[in-house]
Amino acid sequence: MKYLKQSALVIASAIFMVSCFDQNKKDRAESSAKTETASKKHWPNGAQLVISVSMQFETGGQPEGAESPFSGTPLPKGQPDLPAESWYRYGANEGIYRMLDLWKKYDIKVTSHVVGTAAEKYPDIAKAIAAGGHEIAAHGIAWDNQWNKNYADELRFVKDGVDAVEKITGQKAVGYNCNWLRRSPNTLKVLQELGFLYHIDDLSRDEPFITKVSGKNFVVMPYTLRNNDIVNMEGKNWSPDQFLNQLKFEFDRLYEEGASKRRMMSISFHDRIGGTPAMVHAMEEFIKYTKEKQGVVFMRKDDIAKMVVTDPQTPVDNSEEKYNN
Repeated sequence: MKYLKQSALVIASAIFMVSCFDQNKKDRAESSAKTETASKKHWPNGAQLVISVSMQFETGGQPEGAESPFSGTPLPKGQPDLPAESWYRYGANEGIYRMLDLWKKYDIKVTSHVVGTAAEKYPDIAKAIAAGGHEIAAHGIAWDNQWNKNYADELRFVKDGVDAVEKITGQKAVGYNCNWLRRSPNTLKVLQELGFLYHIDDLSRDEPFITKVSGKNFVVMPYTLRNNDIVNMEGKNWSPDQFLNQLKFEFDRLYEEGASKRRMMSISFHDRIGGTPAMVHAMEEFIKYTKEKQGVVFMRKDDIAKMVVTDPQTPVDNSEEKYNN
């Protein structure tokens, strides 16, 4: 009986030791997995969240009767809408310069989509944007539709805008934005023929991706309507504090997701809207808010596109294949 009790005790001790060994092994494996997940970087530069700001420079490029705070009661064709024109001039006189001061204060580089005729009318502003180290991206020669142009006309429309702005700033655009995002079926083929690297007229993801155009890689840098001043401030009559809360909520969620996947936050400002005192104040508060977190990087869109175009982690999405071949 004594022998049986001793044997049972030995067996129980062995079982306990094996159980402890297995648990320690499991704990080490879980710890290793957590460490690997925490240390894995989904951006080539190691960021947890990349933020990219678009600053549209359009003043002077708008057509007669363009949308404005007064467009609900348009004047007869040929009759100048003087207060509407002055609203646009605000972007050139105040808005762009106020935003440039903010970006300089926090050493942030943005992407500015410049309408060709706007740069021609206000060359000093276009030069100031380029001199600040910001990306000069293309936005057409004029504020006009592209979806209704044939291939040749659309190519000329895009090229004329690029050439006009390059002549003034010395920068040749590699990124493109259509009027109200509305591309034609030929737009990406036109852009590729002209040597562009990316476009932004897409809302389908929260990270950059690659699409095939005539069998070649072309980068898509998704745009935003959620964090867009013209959509929310002018379109929905939001107050600046509502816009700030939207940015914070979006940031919090994308930052959290950025621990396990590649995430990019896009923000859009227009010269005459985002450059108002209250909106610049809201944006400054948001910038301060982002600095409370590690791994947050503000980047120009061309720099992001160059970083991801050859990265094997960048997803490939050919949803528009029937248009791009």
